[in-house]
Amino acid sequence: MIRKAQIQDLEKIVEIYNQAITAGFQTADTDVLSVADRLEWFALHEADQYPLFVAEIEDVVVGWLSISPYRPGRKALNDCGEISFYIDHSWRRKGIASLLIEAAIDACKALHYYSLFAIVIDKNEASIKLLERFGFTRWAHLPDIVNYSGQRCGQVYYGIHLV
Repeated sequence: MIRKAQIQDLEKIVEIYNQAITAGFQTADTDVLSVADRLEWFALHEADQYPLFVAEIEDVVVGWLSISPYRPGRKALNDCGEISFYIDHSWRRKGIASLLIEAAIDACKALHYYSLFAIVIDKNEASIKLLERFGFTRWAHLPDIVNYSGQRCGQVYYGIHLV
């Protein structure tokens, strides 16, 4: 089941995100986070404009997706949304990320977003392939800007126009 996140989901959301941090090449964060570190971030996503969704199976959160503002405060970009999604490592390749992306696209259309995009580490081929299946195309590549303890890679922007 896909639903909007609630504050009691935050511990599991952080746990899943920390899996991506420790695995490497899935996020640009390199230090694990605490629930306290993510409280302000969670509060931003309580508003309907930038929802945070969780995938839940048998009362356990197994993945999440956030829709975030792109360059907050710049009004000309208000109809753009950035998605980020993470799946518990034990639940990968079971279609959960697809369900979350479908929910995000539907929500963004209802919110009258014009563009939706994801910023992905260029070595994260699984996420790139998934986005492409939903019609996202590569909009930009920022080469060698990510530094994982001396190992460099880039970021890619994958986007879609919703109207």
